[in-house]
Amino acid sequence: MIRALYTAATGMKAQDLNISVISNNLANVNTNGFKRSRADFQDLLYQNLRLVGTLTEAGNQVPTGMQLGLGVKPAAIQKIFLQGDFVQTQSELDVAIEGKGFFQVTLPDGTIGYTRAGSLKLDNTGQIVTSDGYPLEPAITIPTDALTVSIDAQGGISVTQPGTTAPSTVGTIQLATFVNPAGLQSIGQNISLETDASGAPTTGNPDTDERGSTQQGFLELSNVSVVEELVNLITGQRAYEINSKAIQTADDMLQTANNLKR
Repeated sequence: MIRALYTAATGMKAQDLNISVISNNLANVNTNGFKRSRADFQDLLYQNLRLVGTLTEAGNQVPTGMQLGLGVKPAAIQKIFLQGDFVQTQSELDVAIEGKGFFQVTLPDGTIGYTRAGSLKLDNTGQIVTSDGYPLEPAITIPTDALTVSIDAQGGISVTQPGTTAPSTVGTIQLATFVNPAGLQSIGQNISLETDASGAPTTGNPDTDERGSTQQGFLELSNVSVVEELVNLITGQRAYEINSKAIQTADDMLQTANNLKR
């Protein structure tokens, strides 16, 4: 009975984490480029009450044995890098990645961050930056007298200026891909960092070597499905309730045992 209390408690803790992950997904349903997370779990150690393959008193071999599980624990919280839907914005500096890849940005400490959020802006010098002011890597500057800005599927950025009829190229957006994007470390602000688990980035022009293409005038929405998350939320809530019921049942059994009189 005591064992059942602790086993059910691990189930409640696991579902508490599960609900927290789902809540974060729902909170970011309108975050551009956000990738939903999923909590993975694994069972805890087992107590061998009777080993598999042992012999009975009659000399017969036990086919299954008796292994009693001791609960559950979180194993991982994994990012799911499925493509999000696109929304058309008509903004010249809104760029969505169709396929694999991340925009590269330079953080204040000089390290390179990676993001799928393509809501780009211009700073006071004409440099292309993110909403938090982080410049793209490699840096690209739009001339102050530019009349139009065009971004093609290969990331090439060209502008038209007064007195000219032909557009001039000012730079090319480069994308980074990873062997294991789920191994990236999220630090907030739609930014992730490279880790040993993600592997080193492979950089290059969009629409080459399995990298996605860049789509001007679009933004990638989060890949969170509200309906799916609500179903997961209900499932997690019911699992939490069931584990709490198991604790109540074990407590009632303990109370019954304590009330026994000779």
